[in-house]
Amino acid sequence: MKQLLAFCESERVWLRRAIERLAAIESPTLDPPAADACGAALAAELAAIGGRVRTVPVQGCASHVIAEFGDGDRPILLLGHFDTVWPVGTLDTMPIVERDGCLFGPGVLDMKSGIAVGALALRALGAAGPGRLPHVVFLLTSDEETGSQTSRSLIEDEARRSRAVLVLEPGLPDGALKTARKACGQFEISVAGVAAHAGIAPEKGANAILELCERILEVERLQDPALGTSLTVSLVSGGTRSNVVPARATATVDARAFSKAEVERVTEALFGLRARRAGTAVEVTGGIERPPLERSPAVVALYAQARAVGRELGIRVTEGATGGGSDGNFTAALGVPTLDGLGGVGDGAHAVHEHVVLEALTPRAALVAGLIRAIWASES
Repeated sequence: MKQLLAFCESERVWLRRAIERLAAIESPTLDPPAADACGAALAAELAAIGGRVRTVPVQGCASHVIAEFGDGDRPILLLGHFDTVWPVGTLDTMPIVERDGCLFGPGVLDMKSGIAVGALALRALGAAGPGRLPHVVFLLTSDEETGSQTSRSLIEDEARRSRAVLVLEPGLPDGALKTARKACGQFEISVAGVAAHAGIAPEKGANAILELCERILEVERLQDPALGTSLTVSLVSGGTRSNVVPARATATVDARAFSKAEVERVTEALFGLRARRAGTAVEVTGGIERPPLERSPAVVALYAQARAVGRELGIRVTEGATGGGSDGNFTAALGVPTLDGLGGVGDGAHAVHEHVVLEALTPRAALVAGLIRAIWASES
């Protein structure tokens, strides 16, 4: 294991330059040509380190990238994405710079540093045992930031044939790995009422906004902070003019929960909302888009392996939970052992201060390499 760490430490410059190269190619999800340019560069980088690379074209976004290393039954899946939330041109006002031991720039934390960490881990394994590289599939998608609609089936297919899934999303700000993530979903509450003149005949109307307000209070009561279940009414609209009783009103609800049981409770309650005000009707659409990544026995066992590898390397490995979702939610929900947060360590994902801590990256790559080796050895 120490050999892996020594190799990664010797490749600090390579790792930093790999992050800078990827971050310099802006790749917003909603700009497929720009994201495809990053995907092409990424494919070339992975081929250069020995990957057997193929791309998966899809409608509406950039192609996904898959690279295979080594051979054998039931590979280990490295999972990540190269799309970002930042539009082309962000680098003009938010350039890639080093400051106080950190590398700042759009996408460096979420998650181009994670991609580079995975690539360095594979290089370390190759250097440590030429010709005996574990079978690893490195899947990098182009639509994670918009919900993974085109990549979900691909992710799930690869996960089903894998021994374990290592997700290269950023760790928690203190470097902890992620052994639990909330389910994520969006619901829309639509209320139909009856329009009327607000001055001449308000009694002939049915106020959709008032009905919606009452249903919003009902949604608020569904929350359970102790269990981490949150329902946030994030968008509200309604009405047409100040002198018209509103006939339409809508609200968007962001729903999150740590457990499948809470997802089912909340989903049933939301779809069970009923109008109480005469002349109004309520319709609920939407649903949970990502299932929860629950701290299951399979997740705990994989985390225990990571801790054991960390002890051998002299790296402290801890765990935590987060309210945000990732593609690891999909793989964990299938029952495949999944460990998230193995990528960069830093802060500011989706924010102007996005950055990674440079000294934390090479130990992270060694941890990923050691964990791949440990998983492969334990099941071979």
